[in-house]
Amino acid sequence: MRAARLINMVLLLQSRGMLTAGELAAELEVSERTVYRDALALSAAGVPVYAEQGRTGGYRLVGGYRTRLTGLSHGEAEALFLAGLPGPARDMGLDEPVQSVRRKVLAALPPGLREASQRAGQRFHLDAPGWFDRADPPEQLAELARAVWQDRVLTMRYRRRDEEVGRDVEPYGLVLKSGVWYLVGRVDADLRTYRVDRITGVEPTGAGFTRDPEFDLPEFWAQRAAEFVRQMLRTTITIRLSPDGLRGLRFVAEPPAVREALEVAGEPDRHGWVRTRLPVESLDVGYTYMLRLGPEVEVLEPPALRERFADAARRLGDLYR
Repeated sequence: MRAARLINMVLLLQSRGMLTAGELAAELEVSERTVYRDALALSAAGVPVYAEQGRTGGYRLVGGYRTRLTGLSHGEAEALFLAGLPGPARDMGLDEPVQSVRRKVLAALPPGLREASQRAGQRFHLDAPGWFDRADPPEQLAELARAVWQDRVLTMRYRRRDEEVGRDVEPYGLVLKSGVWYLVGRVDADLRTYRVDRITGVEPTGAGFTRDPEFDLPEFWAQRAAEFVRQMLRTTITIRLSPDGLRGLRFVAEPPAVREALEVAGEPDRHGWVRTRLPVESLDVGYTYMLRLGPEVEVLEPPALRERFADAARRLGDLYR
């Protein structure tokens, strides 16, 4: 533990030039007294750490010293590919290796390129969760991530509707979609997808598995996502939309459904209204969507849904009369 901290201290000084004891203590999550002891230990080991006194002083490396201790560990090499996703990496329990590998990469860069990381961090940030979603990661996420890295079989308990079922799963990968984590795993020779927040417990079996070398997680997810959308949009309703309704459609319906509705939309009539067909999950969902557009939409088909809106209009009239 101390050896890793000493290396990190050298890397911090190498990449930033000079840091106070307080700044080093904050970065290394130790006390300033520990920083003083570590600096003495580095000097005794031949690392030229120099302490400058005064209000503008601090610790720095002298003589252009550059450590050769920048080799990445196995975990850090894996974490390197998650360095641009600090939130998800932290949720999976990989915050420490991500920070460590970041310091090593910065230390290995020539001085003129070190500010590139800071420039990128100031200009780009990925906030994966959707609005109003809870920020806490699912309880089982870190354990699942370890099993995914290590190709270890898990016994998993999963909440499905009103029952809880158990499965032995070969965890192939994790996907973060709109703030929701999904596990892709092989069960009984079939690849399946599970919402991580519905997994109530995981327990390593002690066994490993051999992953299919042909498996491609992004390709698998893209296929499943497209299949999910096709299965979800099972019903079609015919509607007329005012110009405002046409503009507001994208705020109430699913993007694939909106794209299809725009593709098949007819020419505007003399009042600017257009007729089109909108795929929806069900008539109940279609009713909810169209209700949000209010008087900017007219439901034409099916007749049952049109009558439902006529009844809603009558009740609204009675309510506001």
